[in-house]
Amino acid sequence: MRKWISYPHKAGTVSRQAHADLPEAARYEREVGRSGFYGPASHLHHQHPPTGWSGWQGPLCPRAYDLNELPKAGAMPFDAATVLANAHCQFRIWTVDAAMPALFRNADGDDLLFIHEGAGEFYCDYGHLSYRDGDYLLIPRGTMWRIEPAAPTTMLLIEATGDAYQLPEKGLVGPNAIFDEAMLDVPQIDAAFQAQYGETETKVMIKRRGALSTQTFPFNPLDAIGWHGNLSVCRINWRDIRPLMSHRYHLPPSAHSTFVAERFVVCTFVPRPIESDPGALKVPFYHSNDDYDEVIFYHAGDFFSRDNIKPGMLTHHPCGFAHGPHPKAYAKSQVEPKTFTDEVAVMIDARDALDPGEAMAGAEWGGYVDSWKPKQA
Repeated sequence: MRKWISYPHKAGTVSRQAHADLPEAARYEREVGRSGFYGPASHLHHQHPPTGWSGWQGPLCPRAYDLNELPKAGAMPFDAATVLANAHCQFRIWTVDAAMPALFRNADGDDLLFIHEGAGEFYCDYGHLSYRDGDYLLIPRGTMWRIEPAAPTTMLLIEATGDAYQLPEKGLVGPNAIFDEAMLDVPQIDAAFQAQYGETETKVMIKRRGALSTQTFPFNPLDAIGWHGNLSVCRINWRDIRPLMSHRYHLPPSAHSTFVAERFVVCTFVPRPIESDPGALKVPFYHSNDDYDEVIFYHAGDFFSRDNIKPGMLTHHPCGFAHGPHPKAYAKSQVEPKTFTDEVAVMIDARDALDPGEAMAGAEWGGYVDSWKPKQA
C-alpha cells in the first residue's frame, strides 16, 4: 500500500480557498498537482502570469493543429489519419461520405467515436442505432460494425489500446449525476437492422497489433435476432450531459470526466453558467499537470479561454510546464467576465507522452507557442 505525503503547509501571502479571492499583490494562481487533479496539489501565487514566456526553444511546447486541413480520404476506420498516439491511446480523425465497403472489428482495444459532423446509421453485432453530430459511440473491443452516412461524417476515433472504457466514479454526487446510466442508448434489433440481413458475400476487416486480416463470409454476419446481457455498444450525446457546476468555485477538468480508461481519461466540456461569485476565477486556472499530457478537441461554440481557435482544431499541452488561459481571455475575465459558456470540447488527459502522427506537420499552427507572449496581452 502507498500513501501520498500530506503536508498542507503555507508560506507568505496566500488565499484561504484555491481558485477564489486571490491576493491583490499576486493575481496569478498556479496549481501544481499530481495524478491529473485527483492527487495532492499546491497553489502558488505569482506576480507574473506563469505563461508569460518571451521565447521557447526545444520540442516540449504547446502545439495546436487545424484538423480541418488533414486529408479526408478513407473508406474504412483504419484509413483515418493518426493525430496523436502512444502505446495506450490512438487518437485519429476520419471523414467518410459513403457506406463502409466491409465490416470492421478492432481486436486491439475499445473504440470511442465522437461525431464531430454528420449523421447516419450505425450497424453492429448488437443491432442498429442512428447517429448525429455530438454523439459518442462506445464500441467494445471485438465488436463488428459499419456505418452508412446520411450526410458526410467527420468523427474522432479514440482507441483504448489493450484496454476498456468505464464510467468515472461520481462519489458524493451519486450515480445519477452528470448523466444517468439510463441515458446510455443501446442498439436495437429493429426493422432497419432486420432489413440488412442477407446472403450477400461480406468481408470483415480485423485489426490486431496494428495489422489487418480479412475474413470473408458468404452471408452478412450481422444477423443476430436478439441479445441480452450487460456488454454492448452504447451511445450518448453531449446534449444529454448535465455538467457539475459551482457558482463560487471553478471546478477542475476532472469534474467533467465522461469515460475512463486505465491510462487516460476522456472529459466533455459543455455549455454552462460561469461562476458568479465576485471572488471566484472565471476562466480555467493556470496549472502544472505534471503527470498527464492534455489534449483538447474543439467541437463547437466560442472557446472563451483561447484566442484564434475554431471548431475542428486541437491543442496539445505536454506535461512539464504550466499552461492556462490566453492573456486576452484572462484580462477580460477580470473586468468583463462572461456569464455563460457556449463551448463544446472533448478533452483527453493521457498518463503517457503522446506523439503526433506523420500527417500532423501540415496541419500545425506554428504560432501557437507565441500566443501567450506578454506583448499580446
